Amino acid sequence: MQWTALVVFILFFLLVTILGFFAARWRKGDLSNLEEWGLAGRRFGTMVTWFLVGGDIYTAYTFIAVPGLMYGAGALGFYAVPYTIVVYPIFFMILPRFWSVAKKHGYVTVSDFIQGRFDDRLLALAIALTGIVATMPYIALQLTGMQAVLAAMGIGGEWPLIVAFIILALYTYTSGLRAPAMIAVVKDLMIYITVIVAVIVIPIKLGGFGNIFHSAQAALAHAATPASIVATPAQYSVYGTLAFGSALALFLYPHAMTGVFSADSRKTVKRNMALLPAYSFALGIIALLGFMALAAGIHTKTSNAAVPLLFLKEFPSWFSGFAFAAIAIGAIVPAAIMSIAAANLFTRNIYRAYFVKNATPQQEGRVAKIVSLVVKLGALVFIIGFPQQYAISMQQVGGILILQTLPALIFGLYTRWFHRRALLVGWLAGIAYGIYMWSTTGYKSTTYTLHLFGHAIPAYAAIWALIVNVIVTVILTLVLNAVRVSQGEDRTVATDYQLETNI
Repeated sequence: MQWTALVVFILFFLLVTILGFFAARWRKGDLSNLEEWGLAGRRFGTMVTWFLVGGDIYTAYTFIAVPGLMYGAGALGFYAVPYTIVVYPIFFMILPRFWSVAKKHGYVTVSDFIQGRFDDRLLALAIALTGIVATMPYIALQLTGMQAVLAAMGIGGEWPLIVAFIILALYTYTSGLRAPAMIAVVKDLMIYITVIVAVIVIPIKLGGFGNIFHSAQAALAHAATPASIVATPAQYSVYGTLAFGSALALFLYPHAMTGVFSADSRKTVKRNMALLPAYSFALGIIALLGFMALAAGIHTKTSNAAVPLLFLKEFPSWFSGFAFAAIAIGAIVPAAIMSIAAANLFTRNIYRAYFVKNATPQQEGRVAKIVSLVVKLGALVFIIGFPQQYAISMQQVGGILILQTLPALIFGLYTRWFHRRALLVGWLAGIAYGIYMWSTTGYKSTTYTLHLFGHAIPAYAAIWALIVNVIVTVILTLVLNAVRVSQGEDRTVATDYQLETNI
């Protein structure tokens, strides 16, 4: 038992717990109202939004799994760095417009946008269910970081996780999105301190980066599954499609869009797309912790344990406790935002759409709070009831699922050409093909090799599924629009929203 580290860990965990409950008094609003509870009244400025969005994108899973992948698979794990660079120029053009539409029409979720844009409850339901399903294992995976640091400190069993998530559930229920927003500031400061200290202290102890890379290469070359610190030509297509597919999927997740919708202006969203790449610099250093663990002689069968064991070996116990607290808090912030986002989707696009159509904002708020508790409980059961490696596979397939919402959300933001039924069938085709590809690997990998014109092309299955989705959507739209024209019908239904062109 690492008592010094544990005491420091508990002190910082208590600090963020107090902040979580205090957040209900911050920027006061009627927290019984869904827009106040689930989006903090859309009043977050540039800095708060930066910490909030950064907090739900750069998570404890990133801090543990990215270097863990580098530790076990070498250079392939580094795809996480370019994808978090590529994503911001793409969504710099998209998210400000999305924010404007959501603000003007009072949309709380992306499925609200789909309902308003296409006037199609079924398509809106499909997008909502995809978001919830893709988010659930993502919430569960935040627990892997907490499990790893608790195990490193000598704490076994599930009861610490249960206690932590009961606390999380209580202050999320009480404070809504304000709680993770306030805690995210503390979390990010702690992570930056940890990263800065790690990049200075550990290389000095290990003889510099040259020795780290040399030792990591030697360790990977002699591993049970040999790997390298440099990507091989056979990995290029997998590396590139993982980076590009992950970039396209990142801001389609409900929790990322929830953070964007909580901003106070279109300019705030733009500034954040310009400032958020600062996190990518930290992520590059975090990824190298996997190589540092190899160079330090860390031996573990569980790659998730590589970074905690490295910290215990190279840092004083008190600073290890500080770093472990940063990782654990890094699990709580995104888990809170994700549960709120999933609750918003259920409340607006299932409860209100199918059960109580005239629900008041207060009724929506009550349902969302209850659903956020259920979502956390489901995530807790998921991570306790299934092996971690299976949960990680589910997170990877989450990218396959959420990427199939891209045509409806992104294409629909700019054009009225696509037919709503074509978008639904395309979504279904993409989901079905993505799951099929995943199943052919025994549910162990999201890389699928497609044979085209005599060439074997391995790539991220999400990209193959998206291509099928788009092809089906385009072909079916052409057919359905041709049928409408032949019958003398206008191929579009003009609504007030659809005629807006200057947002």
